[in-house]
Amino acid sequence: MTKIALILGYGPKDFNAGQSFSEIKTNTPYGDTSGTISHGKINNNDIYVLQRHGNDKTIPSFMVNFKANIFALYEIGCEYIIATSVCGSLREEICPGEIVIFDQFINLSTHRELTFTDKLDIEKLNHSALHKPFSDEIRDCLIESCVKLGITTHTKGSVLAVDGPRQSTRAESNLYRQWGADVINTTTAPEAILAHELQIKYASLSLCTFYDSWRTDIAPALRAEKQQLIDSNGNMLLQVINTAISVLCNN
Repeated sequence: MTKIALILGYGPKDFNAGQSFSEIKTNTPYGDTSGTISHGKINNNDIYVLQRHGNDKTIPSFMVNFKANIFALYEIGCEYIIATSVCGSLREEICPGEIVIFDQFINLSTHRELTFTDKLDIEKLNHSALHKPFSDEIRDCLIESCVKLGITTHTKGSVLAVDGPRQSTRAESNLYRQWGADVINTTTAPEAILAHELQIKYASLSLCTFYDSWRTDIAPALRAEKQQLIDSNGNMLLQVINTAISVLCNN
């Protein structure tokens, strides 16, 4: 029996895959999780679902309690975390509406505490090299699922993490491109770092919603335009996740 956690971002609505899910209570030394965690079974495997931005999706990215979220899933015994997110493109070929499955990150976030050494003995934590921050096992399942569903997907990419909520200046955006970053967002690196420390396999399925500030030939995307892309692709992200769970559980 496998325990798989889903951390859902702004786009996907409730996930139940046709199954009955029930809420479970959690208590962490880091406070409350973003929302309630629901539990159900798919093919005799335990699935735990957490909305990153709260049940009503009102918690902005820079206020997410990442430590409580990841610690709660660790206490439950989750072996895998499949997350969804959104990102801004730093590359011409990564277009709004397309999927990116990250293989690397650059972390520039400074306002998040990204270790559990304050509560757990250092001997229990994974401080090995983070040269591969995302699980190849989960990534392969996500890629296979996108292929099966005929979804345009970038099978690798480096995501640059910032605190937000503001977007980049044009100078910053061009610097990030020079560094080799492909997209930018605020949530993926903190989750990946914390999950790695607790030895939980983690990967992210990210929807590109806009071009970052480096573009000079188009107007910056409005919030409403990004939200429209998010709303129209939420069910597609859930389809990919549902297929990926089946692939992962059958491996």
